[in-house]
Amino acid sequence: MRTISQYHRPPTIDEALALLSRTGVTVRPIAGGTGLVGEEISAEIEVVDLQLACPDSITDAGEAVEMGAMARLQDLVDSSLVPPLLRELALREGPNTLRNAATLGGTIASADPESELLAGLLVHEARIAISGRSGTSEVSLSELLADPSLLSNAIIVSISVGKGGITAAARTGRTPADTSIVAAVGRTTPGGNLLAVTGIASTPILVTPPEIDSLNPPSDFRGSSEYRRGLARTLAARVLSEMGEPA
Repeated sequence: MRTISQYHRPPTIDEALALLSRTGVTVRPIAGGTGLVGEEISAEIEVVDLQLACPDSITDAGEAVEMGAMARLQDLVDSSLVPPLLRELALREGPNTLRNAATLGGTIASADPESELLAGLLVHEARIAISGRSGTSEVSLSELLADPSLLSNAIIVSISVGKGGITAAARTGRTPADTSIVAAVGRTTPGGNLLAVTGIASTPILVTPPEIDSLNPPSDFRGSSEYRRGLARTLAARVLSEMGEPA
């Protein structure tokens, strides 16, 4: 049974970090708070609400778009500054009741392996600003997904994404409204095509088509490992074709 013994709402990042770095207590940072819904927590915890400490703005930064970690997913859907692909993928993250509560920073920290928005952020070359007790650093989203320990006693502050490029996305789910079993997302860049897939690893990942065959996707009631691998090959080829490049 979940027991929240203390609720904190610090007004600054430094105060939030001080609360998170305490020893002797189990502390959970929350953004929109949707991750706590239905979660089984046996220990007593304290929560640190980051809504006042982190920005929620979305701004044009020239060749990039800067988004505060507390920007709601619905804010992405509604903003004309956000690249069209990311607006579409944010819309797919869930119903409007979730999108109006869930935040971009919380979505990144959760690292859902089936998140099409995370795949879109990967191909838009997302850079994540992280604040810790020693200061603020910036890492790529792919680095953060591969090493979640980067968020130990640290907070996602903002996200920067590249603009432009031809984009495409393809997905397979049990129904059109269902969470995708596997999805592929692509974008053209001056350095070449970027391709990301969901549902075939522990997080969404950037891949090249030949790398898909070497992956070992998890099996579940929606499909076997081989079925997911086959879907990834097919969807990746479809995305690359829409971008004008053969798989």
